[in-house]
Amino acid sequence: MNSGSGANMVRRKRRRHSPENSPSKRRRRSQSERRSRRWVVSSKDSSNCTDKIVVVSYNILGVENASNHLDLYSNIPHRFLEWDKRKRLILEEINNYNASILCFQEVDHFNDLDNLFQNSGFKGTYKARTGEAKDGCAVFWKDKLFNLLHQEDIEFQRFGMRNNVAQLCILEANRDKKESDACNLTTMEPSTGKRRFVVGNIHVLFNPNRGDIKLGQVRLLLDKAYKLSQEWGNIPVIIAGDLNSVPQSAIYQFLSSSKLDIQLHDRRNMSGQLEIQSSRLFRSQIRDDASISMTLSRQLLYRWSVEELRIATGAKGITQLQHQLKLRSAYSGVPGDSRTRDDIGEPLATSYHSKFMGTVDYIWHSDDLVPLRVLETLPIDILRRSGGLPSEKWGSDHLAVSQSIVAVVILIEWLPLCPLFLSRFHTLLIPLAVKERHEILL
Repeated sequence: MNSGSGANMVRRKRRRHSPENSPSKRRRRSQSERRSRRWVVSSKDSSNCTDKIVVVSYNILGVENASNHLDLYSNIPHRFLEWDKRKRLILEEINNYNASILCFQEVDHFNDLDNLFQNSGFKGTYKARTGEAKDGCAVFWKDKLFNLLHQEDIEFQRFGMRNNVAQLCILEANRDKKESDACNLTTMEPSTGKRRFVVGNIHVLFNPNRGDIKLGQVRLLLDKAYKLSQEWGNIPVIIAGDLNSVPQSAIYQFLSSSKLDIQLHDRRNMSGQLEIQSSRLFRSQIRDDASISMTLSRQLLYRWSVEELRIATGAKGITQLQHQLKLRSAYSGVPGDSRTRDDIGEPLATSYHSKFMGTVDYIWHSDDLVPLRVLETLPIDILRRSGGLPSEKWGSDHLAVSQSIVAVVILIEWLPLCPLFLSRFHTLLIPLAVKERHEILL
């Protein structure tokens, strides 16, 4: 062996045994890579799109809710539940996404968030729940990009549907304010040249047995969002939030198909949560009403009271429910792989604690917007090994802040349709410029 080859051998040995190349370092790097979230890009051609907008929907885990339900976080070190740590993680995560619009749920320290996000250029509005609960919903938007033209809050208690709340905001893209990610999101208002759109933010009732209330809350939000869209010139709609309903549920079916025959479904399991918790986890099987044989025994089993039907539908004697929005789910519009998605394209999990792992967080959009990419969730095996959320990396038990799982972090790009795309997508013509690109993160 010559001296040169001997020197090379020594260098190779040093590299193998160096601290940076130790087994523990390699293991940590591998784990970090597996925990990171990757972008999944749609097959839609976005080469002509330049402007961007990122929308985030995120259940940030209310401080009081975490304190009152410690059994859900029995595997979580106490320091990961501390609000001071979690709010910093949330801010850091949002800034990493370069977000433009934020829809938060379980907000019970709004002033803290408002102060933090003001420093990042956001303005916000908050609606607290009615009753004794301290949390609520909040919408933030980049001040350089948008103006808030109108806001409506929904107190579901006024309609006999518990203390949950929702928000509806009309935002206008401000083309006069300069920023690299200024957006051209929606239909242009003829007299001003401004683009406007509706943003809805909701946290639906958790109780799995009260499907009448859960469905009623969703129905009322969609009705009011449609009405606002029409009043402001048939502008696009984005609905974000924690729906406390899984993709296999009747409530999901109502959102995606715009209609629902209530008699075909059990009021006690409209959200699918009980089915998920009883070991049928992650099975995605949406059944068409037409494929279900309605027998007399099933009609009797699923009998709804007059009051339950009234709450669910908003009227007496109605069993066929329909909404006017043509909605698409953000993730279902961008294909993923089997490690992170179910067979209809939804994430396998956006929330994880000791008693639940599944998807309840969504971004829906009217079909005059097309998703171009999403921020993928974490594979289920990685989530399971994490033991639950929050964690050292993620600030909530929903995905957007957790070591191994993304609660509600759906990042998407939206492409408003224009004549160039009509032949491909077979949708209605709307007067939009071609060069418009929008990202939305849930």
